[in-house]
Amino acid sequence: MKNLDMSLYLVTDSTYHTEESLLRTVEAACEGGVTLVQLREKHAGGREYLEKARKVREITDRFGIPLIIDDRVDVAMACGAAGVHVGSSDLPVSEVRRILGPDRIVGATAKTVEAARKAYEDGADYLGVGAIYPTTTKVVTIRTEVSTLDAICRAVPIPAVAIGGLNLENMGILDGTPIAGIAVVSAIMKAEDPKKAASDLLGKVRQMRH
Repeated sequence: MKNLDMSLYLVTDSTYHTEESLLRTVEAACEGGVTLVQLREKHAGGREYLEKARKVREITDRFGIPLIIDDRVDVAMACGAAGVHVGSSDLPVSEVRRILGPDRIVGATAKTVEAARKAYEDGADYLGVGAIYPTTTKVVTIRTEVSTLDAICRAVPIPAVAIGGLNLENMGILDGTPIAGIAVVSAIMKAEDPKKAASDLLGKVRQMRH
């Protein structure tokens, strides 16, 4: 199992950013302590996605933070990213693992214990579980109960992060669950001070896990 620090996982959202402000926000978040970054570009063509991925990777590499590409295995391979995250309607985990080989990171979304076990058996390194709260992103989400999150964490030996509308004020709902960390979008991407937002979130996650 790969040694991943999943404490604070930033998932990007370009819908309210120029490319310049997106890169600035990612850099500030890295300064603030995010431990993993996923570039998520739901509406970008392959060339645009790749160009942006290379720019983001320059930033994450400086901070020694793994870059995960959402959905696009080809973009991940072309830019030399650390891995890929796939959702339930993307390529199957087993196929992504076959293409990427054993050394890169493969993450999967899981909303049920059955899906979590299948993802683990097919080669996933970690799970994203949610949405814990309704989100403001353009991604269609279905709520996941904290009890389900807890059951998923206990059902598989790979780390699981909670995702979906989480912020500094509402993440207390996760207290007591054996999560590896939280994944956030708006709490950092929409923050006036992304560096401080990341730092505060990381502190709260570490306090909660102890």
